[in-house]
Amino acid sequence: MSFNIRRIITVAIIIIVCFLLQCTLFQSLEIASISPNLMLIVTSSFGFMRGRKEGMIIGFFCGLISDIFFGDIIGFYALLYMLMGLINGAFKKMFYPDDIKLPMTLIGVSDLILNIFIYFFLFLFRSRFHFIYYFLNIMLPELVYTMVVTLVLYFIILKINNHLEEIAKRSASKFV
Repeated sequence: MSFNIRRIITVAIIIIVCFLLQCTLFQSLEIASISPNLMLIVTSSFGFMRGRKEGMIIGFFCGLISDIFFGDIIGFYALLYMLMGLINGAFKKMFYPDDIKLPMTLIGVSDLILNIFIYFFLFLFRSRFHFIYYFLNIMLPELVYTMVVTLVLYFIILKINNHLEEIAKRSASKFV
């Protein structure tokens, strides 16, 4: 099996598993009706690990699956997650796998930006001006919960990405 197909299948499995976990297990583990955003963790992680292009592609598919199952408008979350993949991909040159500070910061800021966009486009345009309530009761708890889950999920994604990189290096060395 070629390396690109293996990477695509692996990333698709990660997206599907994280989506299923977000919709099933973490829905039953909600704290004050808040669950972590696993799709954002996947998008951001692959963004700063692999770059803008892959971050955007993975973000698009993470958002599209969210749109299909939960969105009112197809493409809204796909566009937002694609934007998060692009932003995180810009930090690829600053990314060091051993340093957890950058991934935690980027995922936290991405969660905050994503929720601000969601508030702006889905609530503010419908004349719901309770930003402080939304910030304190939705945004901050989701941010904290997402950050806690990031501590575990990030290292799993990192290990998978490193394994895929090793396979790519081995297959490239066969042709040299």
